[in-house]
Amino acid sequence: MSGNRDPNDPGYTGRTEPTLGNLDHLDRPRQPAEPNDDLPPMKVDPGYRRNTPPKRKRGGPGWLMPTLIVVLLAVIAGLWFNQNRLRGLVPRTDFDDVLHRAQVALQQGHLDGTDGTSARELFEAARALEPDNDSARQGLNDVGRAEIARADAALQAGHLDEAESALTNARELLGGGSDVDRLSQAIAKAQVASGETSNLITQAQQALSNGKLEGPDGAATLYQRVLTADPDNAVARHGMDQVGDAMTAQIQKALAANDIATASAGIDHLAALLPNYSQLPTLRASLSAQQAQASGALTDAINQGNDALRAGRVAGDGDDTALAHFKAALAIDPNNAQAKAGLGQVAEALIVQANAAMDSGDTNQAKQLLAQAQALAPNSSDLMAARARLGQPITPAQGGNGDTAPTTPSVSLTPQQQTQVANMVQRAKVAEQHGDIMSPPGDCAYDLYRGALAIDGNNPEALAGLQGLSGRVQQQFNQALNAGNLNKATGLFDALTNLSPGDAGLLRSRQRLADAWVDQAEQQFDSGDRNNAALSLEQGRKLMPNDQRVQQLTVRMQGGG
Repeated sequence: MSGNRDPNDPGYTGRTEPTLGNLDHLDRPRQPAEPNDDLPPMKVDPGYRRNTPPKRKRGGPGWLMPTLIVVLLAVIAGLWFNQNRLRGLVPRTDFDDVLHRAQVALQQGHLDGTDGTSARELFEAARALEPDNDSARQGLNDVGRAEIARADAALQAGHLDEAESALTNARELLGGGSDVDRLSQAIAKAQVASGETSNLITQAQQALSNGKLEGPDGAATLYQRVLTADPDNAVARHGMDQVGDAMTAQIQKALAANDIATASAGIDHLAALLPNYSQLPTLRASLSAQQAQASGALTDAINQGNDALRAGRVAGDGDDTALAHFKAALAIDPNNAQAKAGLGQVAEALIVQANAAMDSGDTNQAKQLLAQAQALAPNSSDLMAARARLGQPITPAQGGNGDTAPTTPSVSLTPQQQTQVANMVQRAKVAEQHGDIMSPPGDCAYDLYRGALAIDGNNPEALAGLQGLSGRVQQQFNQALNAGNLNKATGLFDALTNLSPGDAGLLRSRQRLADAWVDQAEQQFDSGDRNNAALSLEQGRKLMPNDQRVQQLTVRMQGGG
C-alpha cells in the first residue's frame, strides 16, 4: 500500500500520510471505546510479543540421540581394544577347579601323595594347564614351605625318617635354599647322635654297588649326609672317592664314544660334587682336546654344506652335497642349530627346484624333489603349496576336517565344496588373528588352510594364507618375547621351524629365545627359586646346548654358588 490517492477521487481532501497505528494492540481485538485505525485485524503468536523471547522446550530428543551414539561408540571401542584382557576374565572352569582343590588340600595339610588329590599333584596339574600362571607356581612354592615346616616339626619330635622325607620333597620343590641346607645339617647331626650313621653308610655302600650314584637315595647323597654331621668320617670320605671313581669311568666311556655333551655334563657334575677330585684336570684336558677336534670337524662340515648349497649341489649321490655335509655335522653334534638350519635350507632349495620342474612340465622330477623335501621338512608351508600346485593329494587335518576327501585341482568343485573351502579359509584367517597357528589340531590356521587345499589345490586365498603364516608367526614371536611370555614364544618358535625351516633368521630368533630363558633362570636362581631356575635353564639348553652362558650357569647352579 503506497499511500498515494488519485486527486480526481471525490473523497480526496489532500495528502494523507501513512500510519501503522498502535502496534501494542495488534495482538488483541479492538475495544469499542477505542478509535478505529482502519487497519485489518491481525492474529499475532504470543511468542512474538515485543520484549518477550520465545520459550524453548527442554529435554527434547535433539541432544539425546547424538549423546547415545557417542556413548555407544565409546563402549564398542573399549571392548575392542581390551578384548584380550576381557577374554582373560572368562571363567576357566578346569583350571580354576584344579587350583581351588589344590589350595584346599594345602590348607588341610595334604601336601604330597600319589592318588592325584595332594596339593603338590594338583598344583602341578594346574601348572600343566597354564604354565605361566603365577598362582600355580606360587602354590608349589607354598607346598615346599609347608614341607619345610613339616620337616622341622618331625625333627623336633625325633621322627627322623619323616623329617628326611619332608626335606626331600622340599628340596625338589624349592630347589634348595638356606632352610633346606639348615635342615640337612640338623637332620644329619640328629642321625649321627641317634646312631644311624652306620645305617646311612650301609645304604650308601649298597647304592654304590648297584651303580646308583645320584638322587635322594644315591650313594653321593647318602655319604654327604654323613659328612654333613661328621666331616671327619673316614668311611664316608672314602665312599665319596669311590663315587668320584665311578663317575670318572662314566665320563671316560662317553669320551671314548665321542659323546662330548654327556662327557661335559658329567665333568661339570663331578666338579660340583668333588671340586678337589684328583682326576678332574685330566678329564678336562681330554674333553678340551676332543672339543677342539670336534669343533674343527663340525665347522668344516657346516662350511662345506653352505658351499655346496651355493654351488647348487643340494642333494643326490655322493658325499659332496649340502645334504650329506649337514647330516655329517649333525652326526658330530645332534643339537647344532646351524646344521639344523642347513637341512631346512636344503629342503627349501629342493622345493624351488620342484617348482622349476613343474614350470618346465617335468612332473615326475618335481614329485621326486618334493618327496626328498618332505623327509626333511614335512610341515613346510612352501612344500604344501608346491604339492597343491602339482595336484598331489593333501591329507586334511584330523579333528574337524578329517571327513573331507582330498581332491586334485583338475576336479571341478560342487557348490557345496566351494562353500566348504570358503568357510575353511575364513576360519583360518580368524585363527591367524587369534594366534592359533599350529594348534589346536584341526582348528588352527595351518590345518584349515591345508584342509582347504585338500579340496581345491589351486585356491589362491588358501595358498597365499599358508605361505604367509611364517611372517605372522614371526611377528607374534617377537611380541611374545618382548612381553616376557617365554612359553608362548617357545611354541611360536617351534611353529616357525616347521613352517620355514630354511629361514635365515631362525638362528637369530633361536639365540634371542635362549638368552631370554637364561636371563629368567639367572633371576630365579638369584631370588632363591632354584626349582624354576632349573626348568628355565633346561629350556635354554634345549635351544643352545653349547652356549657359553648355559654352561656357566649350569656349573654355578650345580655348585650352589
